[in-house]
Amino acid sequence: MRVMQIPSDHPLLLRIVDDLAEHGWSQQNIFLPLGLTQELAAECRKRSAEGELAPAAVGRGPTSEIREGIRGDHIQWIDPGQALACDSYLELMDSLREAMNRGLYLGLEDFESHFALYPPGAFYLKHVDRFRDDDRRMVSAVVYLNDAWLPEHGGQLRMYLADGVEHDVLPAGGSLVVFLSGEVPHEVLPATRERLSLTGWFRRRGNEPF
Repeated sequence: MRVMQIPSDHPLLLRIVDDLAEHGWSQQNIFLPLGLTQELAAECRKRSAEGELAPAAVGRGPTSEIREGIRGDHIQWIDPGQALACDSYLELMDSLREAMNRGLYLGLEDFESHFALYPPGAFYLKHVDRFRDDDRRMVSAVVYLNDAWLPEHGGQLRMYLADGVEHDVLPAGGSLVVFLSGEVPHEVLPATRERLSLTGWFRRRGNEPF
């Protein structure tokens, strides 16, 4: 499989930009091609089987700690050059970054992302993605890698939107949800089966001293 690139003015990306401008979030039920979704899922499972995914911590820096009563996913950060499927995903997200910069003037400079595997019954309590002492994360993006996911399997991403509205996103393979990192509280509900995703953040230059 070759690395996948699409232009930053692709209609799908422009639709996401319009959604973010109007609502602060966007859900695309068909984003990744099936083949790429399957390859990314296989890569996540391979890394898990090799013991490379570690329990995710809460917080950052010296104050971070493992607290399974808050979140129970296992993660591994990804970098370019590790796997062709990951490189294709990163190329797609860079096209989305360019589209958001052109349409929303967010000044997004980079993108960080990790595999996330939730064992059956694991969850992540309600939170926002931007740290109190670090304002670089601007837009969160989650791509789901689950085959044949049904509503009764659970595992929905529940977003708490304006005016008390709750919106649940089914973690179906190939789908994407993006939202403003500092403005949309959300949680991951427990599932009856293993739940796979790639979770990432588009970041601007921070205000921290050099």
